[in-house]
Amino acid sequence: MYKNEKILVGKNSKKEVYLLPKMANRHGLITGASGSGKTITLKVLAESFSSAGVPVFLVDVKGDLAGMAFKGESNDNIDKRIKNLNLEGFTFEKFPTTFYDMYGVSGHPIRTTVKSVGFRLLSRMLDLTDSQEEVLGVVYKICEDEELELIDLNDLDSALGYVNDKRKEYSSKYGNISTQTITSIKRAVLNLNSDAGDLFFGQPSFDIKDFMKYDTDNGYGYINILDAQKLFKNPTTYVILLLWLLTTIYNEMDEVGDLEKPKLVFFFDEAHLIFSEMKDSVIKQLITIVKLIRSKGIGLYFISQSPTDIKDDILSQLGNRVQHVLRAYTKTDEKSILAAANSFRTNKEFDTVEAIRLLGTGEALVSFQNEKGEPEIVEKVTILPPQSRMGTITEEERKELIRSSRLYGKYENVKDGYSAKEKLDKLNEEKQEELKKQELEKETKQEESKVYKTSKRSKNTLGKKVENKIINKGTTKLVNYLFKKVFK
Repeated sequence: MYKNEKILVGKNSKKEVYLLPKMANRHGLITGASGSGKTITLKVLAESFSSAGVPVFLVDVKGDLAGMAFKGESNDNIDKRIKNLNLEGFTFEKFPTTFYDMYGVSGHPIRTTVKSVGFRLLSRMLDLTDSQEEVLGVVYKICEDEELELIDLNDLDSALGYVNDKRKEYSSKYGNISTQTITSIKRAVLNLNSDAGDLFFGQPSFDIKDFMKYDTDNGYGYINILDAQKLFKNPTTYVILLLWLLTTIYNEMDEVGDLEKPKLVFFFDEAHLIFSEMKDSVIKQLITIVKLIRSKGIGLYFISQSPTDIKDDILSQLGNRVQHVLRAYTKTDEKSILAAANSFRTNKEFDTVEAIRLLGTGEALVSFQNEKGEPEIVEKVTILPPQSRMGTITEEERKELIRSSRLYGKYENVKDGYSAKEKLDKLNEEKQEELKKQELEKETKQEESKVYKTSKRSKNTLGKKVENKIINKGTTKLVNYLFKKVFK
């Protein structure tokens, strides 16, 4: 709830806990066991950022975040929480929302090009070995050097075939390229193409600036929701999409330093997947982005079950934290609770470890950064209720929102431009034409040679016949002369 130019997240009997917008780009963490209230906390933060004029991007794994597009409704649980928290000025609201879906069914399609993703992230999608990844990198380099535009997977498949045909020539310049490796990569590309890869790669490529839109009526920032109910079943593709979005934001946004409020807040739901699916080289890339992106006015919030799901180098960058209940069944669980407790500044009024064990649904331990950028002493609070609708929306409601969206028609239709496949097809056609021409010239020369030999042979035969006639005629005269002499 946006109040007095601050974001009210939770309350207890003594204190209101606010997140300062100017500190929101110091990133954050929302953790807790399943069913502990992480999704509600995410909704409250997203709605509040929107009210503050900050666009938000988040992922809807279960379909229960889409309700932010509609005004909330009163019920017993919400009414009780509003009353217990004494929330003066609380109102139900709807928020400007845009839906996205990689499959183009439950939202606007999000596409990018093979070139934009880069060979390292694409290698993860293709599940390539290190040596195969190196060869894919060489293919990218050759395409760059020879101006072969890699838009979709058909372009990549054509480029792989082209490189394979010229591998002896390229191996001397770029390193060893084997037919076996190329064949393995082509097979992986074929599998990805049949598993929604043909939907993710293509044009028009998504413009990241479309996330950063505002409602002209009230100045609210748009809440951009990626429907991932289907995508989530393919965790590698899910992670690659998120990392591509984050990398693109980092590369395209200008340096702005510290602002009064972020330009965009990005939520990573099920963040543990990022670190379980990615190789160390890709994780290093992510760590670098997390450390530097706040200077571009971007806030990143990771949502997972335990702080131990997050790499330490990233965890140290997350200054705003919300911890819901954690349950301890094993020694590993105990370590997770202790790690979570140790990440907070101690509050003398309660035992942090014990509090994490006993938190009720909707309750959380919260610590945000103050004006000086220091973490505040942890507080045990009840999280505010959302102002928008709880739960899912109907398919008809979703379709109507998509059709009435400001982006409708911009990304729905695929554009097939002149890229690597078309260029290589043309080169191949020209090569085939040249081969046909050479073959024709060869056949013509052979025919001319045949005619010449036949003509020469005919001349020789005629000459022999004439010669024989002359010889025969001369012989006859000689015989007649001798006969006359002898029998005179």
